[in-house]
Amino acid sequence: MIESIEIASWEHLQEEVFRDSWNAQLGRYRSSWLFRGVSCADFALDTSLMRLRGEFWRLEQHLLRNFRKYAHRETVPFDDDWNWIALGQHHGLPTRLLDWSYSPYVAMHFATHDLNAYDQDGAVFMVNFQEAHKRLPAEMIEILRSDGSNVFTTELLSQFALTLRDFDRKAAESGCEPFVLFFEPPSLDERITNQFAVFSMVSDPKLAFGDWLSTERSLCRRLVIDRRLKWEIRDKLDQANITERVLFPGLDGLSRWLARQYTSPRRNLHAIRQSAFPLNSSKDASES
Repeated sequence: MIESIEIASWEHLQEEVFRDSWNAQLGRYRSSWLFRGVSCADFALDTSLMRLRGEFWRLEQHLLRNFRKYAHRETVPFDDDWNWIALGQHHGLPTRLLDWSYSPYVAMHFATHDLNAYDQDGAVFMVNFQEAHKRLPAEMIEILRSDGSNVFTTELLSQFALTLRDFDRKAAESGCEPFVLFFEPPSLDERITNQFAVFSMVSDPKLAFGDWLSTERSLCRRLVIDRRLKWEIRDKLDQANITERVLFPGLDGLSRWLARQYTSPRRNLHAIRQSAFPLNSSKDASES
């Protein structure tokens, strides 16, 4: 089971996301944790490929082949599987990847952006990517060491395997237990850059990230955000400029941000019932 921590306040949330961020070797606060926000705490860490159900792993090559066929070649810096799967994940193609961020505030945004989920507890998942990478095959560890990196890029992944099929074969032949790697996608647009994005990938596409973590409990935490805290967190993130206008540059993000800015908690049915007041407030939600 993943360690779950019930978040009691905004201050408690700050303490938890920055816990263990001191790096004694560097003498700096450089966290080895990545963050993923979900609007419902019960959401599983399943990939979009898994949500296709059935023998979903057999569909990956077909999805990627057709995505490459119909997309413009100039949309990726290099014509290889790693750049194409990163681009596909970025645009909603079902893949074996999961989205993470170096920024806990970006994760908090995704835990609180959906007003229709304000009757449900949200969550921020944390995973220690540096500890996870200690489980990699020796060849992959050496690639990171030689480059002086803590996470992969698409170029570094190509040094291990040029295609996903090659990757699956080499991962199976490595003799390692199933492992998870993290890589930074190429800066395809401002959205990836502003969201401080990182992707994760389990070496076995049939294995859910959450199932892998069940044997690696120390690598992950789930910070459960009480639904009554969501409006406070949301308002403070907005004041800190962590909004759709910044994270989704363009008119779509601007429109989403404005729609939420002009939504009153008291006019939102979920907010009236569950979230209109802080946890420590004794004021009844029915009061005007």
